[in-house]
Amino acid sequence: MTTSSSKYLPKRTLEARYYTDPAAFEIEINGLLARTWQFACHSNEIANVGDYIAFKIADQNLFAIRGRDEVVRCFYNVCQHRAHELVRGKGNSRVVVCPYHQWTYELTGGLRAGPNIKSVPGFNRTAICLTEVRVENFNGFIFANLDIDAAPMDEWYPGVRTEIAEYIPDIEKLAPLEWVECAEACNWKVSVENYSECYHCPKCHPTFAQGVIKPETYDIQPMAEGYVLRHLTECQSLDQMSYPIDLSANEHAGEYRSWFLWPMFSFQCYPGNVLNSYHWRAEDSDNCVVYRGWFTQGGEESETIRNLAVQDRETTVAEDITLVESVQRGLKSKGYVPGPLVLDPDCGVMSEHSVERLQQWMREAIDG
Repeated sequence: MTTSSSKYLPKRTLEARYYTDPAAFEIEINGLLARTWQFACHSNEIANVGDYIAFKIADQNLFAIRGRDEVVRCFYNVCQHRAHELVRGKGNSRVVVCPYHQWTYELTGGLRAGPNIKSVPGFNRTAICLTEVRVENFNGFIFANLDIDAAPMDEWYPGVRTEIAEYIPDIEKLAPLEWVECAEACNWKVSVENYSECYHCPKCHPTFAQGVIKPETYDIQPMAEGYVLRHLTECQSLDQMSYPIDLSANEHAGEYRSWFLWPMFSFQCYPGNVLNSYHWRAEDSDNCVVYRGWFTQGGEESETIRNLAVQDRETTVAEDITLVESVQRGLKSKGYVPGPLVLDPDCGVMSEHSVERLQQWMREAIDG
């Protein structure tokens, strides 16, 4: 007789090729990562007219710049003359000047001047403009999308903009205090999966599990609509918290919330209404870079946040790097066979429902 338990076939993790095959990575670069909203910079990093910052999305060099009309625009970082890169790093400029032949562009992208161009018969300066990329300001965070036809962020992540603002008072007034850049020798999806489950937290992250959150209350669930995973838990008891918080500050001061926006960004509200973030940059099939951001009002100095950033970097971040790099090595083992996911019907910290949803999105991105 066949029992009901024998009929059940556990859902299994993705095959190793999704994480190790350079061909799969190329599909993502030209597909998923070129058609989704990716973090560019924080608006306070380009707060003044002429402020710019260069960055990369889906293997494309871009830059964001604030115009004289206070509008933030994003362009491909390439001169329309002979393809030299226009800017590097961050800075401020009244106009954008190509270092190669000094073609000069307005902050709106239009060509302003170029050496000897007036001598060229029929040269139409007004027809030349930098190629623009879509941008959105999401609670002070600037996101870009290479797909001109992409749905707006509020359709990709419905309700998140408002919900975050409820947990982070005056979020629009925040600015980066510190960025922590971490290179990881793993596929970006391995790192994202690790971030998006806490099945490993009690054992692998003792400082986080004992000094920040209560693991027994931790849960991660896909939001009802869109491409969002919401983490929620309570803070640890005050006598065990690794940093001071004021529970009377507002109704959410004792909570931890995180909103992961597929595919490569997460807002986190630590207990005490501390905003921090993760964003990922995919380098190749075996490497990514993770940026950890910490924010304060106007970027003002805060000993508490500085200490928390150090604690996080020396514990949770360092611990995760060891974990994800081991997983990437394991995915290349001839002995690896995709294992069953732990899907507890009651969900909770010891369930991998969030990984199941992530791997669904990952499979769709590569296989269609």
